[in-house]
Amino acid sequence: MSSSVISCLIIGSGPAGYTAAIYAARAGLNPVMYAGPQPGGQLMITNDVENYPGYPDGIMGPEMMEDFKKQAIRFGADVRYGMATSVDFSSRPLRVVIDEETTLEAQTIIVATGASAKWLGLESETRLNGKGVSACAVCDGFFFRGQEVIIVGAGDTACEEATYLAKLCKKVTMLVRRSEMRASQIMQNRVKNTPNIEILWNTETLEILGDEGVRGARVKNVVTGEIREIEATGFFVAIGHKPNTDIFKGILDMDENGYIITDKVSTRTNAEGVFACGDAQDHIYRQAVTAAGTGCMAALDAERYLVSIEAEA
Repeated sequence: MSSSVISCLIIGSGPAGYTAAIYAARAGLNPVMYAGPQPGGQLMITNDVENYPGYPDGIMGPEMMEDFKKQAIRFGADVRYGMATSVDFSSRPLRVVIDEETTLEAQTIIVATGASAKWLGLESETRLNGKGVSACAVCDGFFFRGQEVIIVGAGDTACEEATYLAKLCKKVTMLVRRSEMRASQIMQNRVKNTPNIEILWNTETLEILGDEGVRGARVKNVVTGEIREIEATGFFVAIGHKPNTDIFKGILDMDENGYIITDKVSTRTNAEGVFACGDAQDHIYRQAVTAAGTGCMAALDAERYLVSIEAEA
C-alpha cells in the first residue's frame, strides 16, 4: 500500500468525528480529519450544553468542540479544513475529493457528516437562535422550566418534543400548519391528552418576537386570515432534520430520509471499509453523547477492519 494512502480518513468534525479521531489516533491509525463546512457541527450554534457528562457546570457548545479538537490533536490526529465534495468507493483504495480539487486515497473512511435542522426561514428565527429559539427540546427544554413555550411541527418528533416540554413548562402551544398532523395516531393522542398543550391548527408563524430574547410569536390562521400574538419565552422548531449525506447517495445504503444505514451491531455500511457514525446515521437520539459513542464505535470498527485486512495480506 502506498505511503500516501491514509489509514483512516474522517469526514466531519462534530462529537462523532472528534471522538472517532481521538480513538483512531490512540490506536496508531494516524487519522486525517476534514472538518467540513461547519467545523464542530450543530454544537457550534448551541449556547449552553448541560447534559454532557463531565461538565458539571455546563459549557458553551463551541468551547466544548474546541476541547474535543484539542484532545484529538494531542493524540496526533491531523485536523484539516475543507469539505468532501465527491467519493468513489467502487475500488480500493477508497477515494474522496476535497473541495472539488484534491483527491485523497484511504484504507478506511469514517463518515461523521452529521445532520442539519430544518428551519422556517424567518429572519427573526436566525437572529434569536440560541436566545430562546431552538431545534432541540431535549437539549434546551430544561432552560424553560415553569415558562410558556411554542413548538412548531406536526410529525412524531414534534409530538414527542411537545410532550417532553409539557413536563417542564407551564404551557406549550403547538403550531400545526394544516388541519391535521402527520404524526402517528398514538403520538397525536398523547399530545391531545396532555392538558397543558394547546394545539393551534391551520396556523403558520409570521415572526418570532423579541430583541435580546424570545418574548412570543406573531402567527396567522391560514384559513380565516386572523393574525394574533402569542406570549412565550421559548420557540422550538421541530419540522425535521436533514442528514448531510447527499454525496453518498447511490453509493451507501440509506433510508427514505437520507440517513445512512449501518449494521445493527456495528457502524459498518454496505461499502467495505466505510463506517458511519453520529447524526448522519442516527435519526432517533441525535444527542452529542450518543454521537460521541458511535464515533468511538466507528474508530474501533475501522481499527479491527485494518487488522483483518493486514492479516489476510
